[in-house]
Amino acid sequence: MGNPMRIRANASGDTVEVKVLIRHDMETGQRKDAAGKAVPAHFIQTLVAKCNDKVVLDAEMGTSISKDPFLSFKFKGGAKGDKVTVSWTDNKGDSRTDEAVIA
Repeated sequence: MGNPMRIRANASGDTVEVKVLIRHDMETGQRKDAAGKAVPAHFIQTLVAKCNDKVVLDAEMGTSISKDPFLSFKFKGGAKGDKVTVSWTDNKGDSRTDEAVIA
C-alpha cells in the first residue's frame, strides 16, 4: 500500500473541484542507479475517482507522469458533505484508496 494521498474537494454552485496529490515514485524503467543498473519501472496504471459510489473520473496512466503527481478535475452532481473516493493501482499490484468530504 502506498503513502496517503492528499485530497481536497470543494463545491461551488453545482460544480465540485477536486485536487489530489498522489505520493508515488513513478519510475519509468529508463533511469539508471549509481551502479549503472536500470531502475525497474514502477508507475500508476489506473486511477478511479468516485462521488457517492458513482464514477466521476476513470484514468489510465503511464510512465510519462512525474513523481508525486498532482491531479485536478471538476465534475457536476456532488454536494457539500458528500464523499469523494480516489483509488489507484500500479504496475506492481500495489494500490491505495483515500477519501475526502466535499467542503
